[in-house]
Amino acid sequence: MKTIHHVLAAALLLMLIGCSQPNARVITRLNRDAEVSVELPFNPLQWEVIASTLNHNDHTLATVLGNDRAIPYARKNASHEYPAGSVLSVITWSQEEDPRWFGGNIPGKVRSVEFLEVQSGQDRGAYLYTLYGGSPLRKLVSTEEESPTGRAAYIVGQRAAVMP
Repeated sequence: MKTIHHVLAAALLLMLIGCSQPNARVITRLNRDAEVSVELPFNPLQWEVIASTLNHNDHTLATVLGNDRAIPYARKNASHEYPAGSVLSVITWSQEEDPRWFGGNIPGKVRSVEFLEVQSGQDRGAYLYTLYGGSPLRKLVSTEEESPTGRAAYIVGQRAAVMP
């Protein structure tokens, strides 16, 4: 029994010594290229994922994210009539090989960030679509629509991925 206590004490000591080292190695492992580093009306990287896609033809990957209003609706409803106050975002990154994992791909530089805000009111459209693109990101398109068309319809039409 004494031996088990000595082994556990030694393991705990090694863990504490290992944890007291600076976290410099952890910071260098983060993918800084994939960060959204400009001022946007929302920070979609703090939202939850609805769906993600890969496009092998143009070597991109995209993630559809939703705010706190959109997520519960997306996970429980198959229709695409999000409640007012819902905001969906699509972040598209260039895809690059992971230098630390053979055969793996990771997000590279941000190519675009899109927002689709579900609004309410009789004097304006029900949806506001905004596209940010370029390097650095800047607002390229902003349109109000009564019902989603084009890219806005694509964003609203994304079904939530099944999460365990």
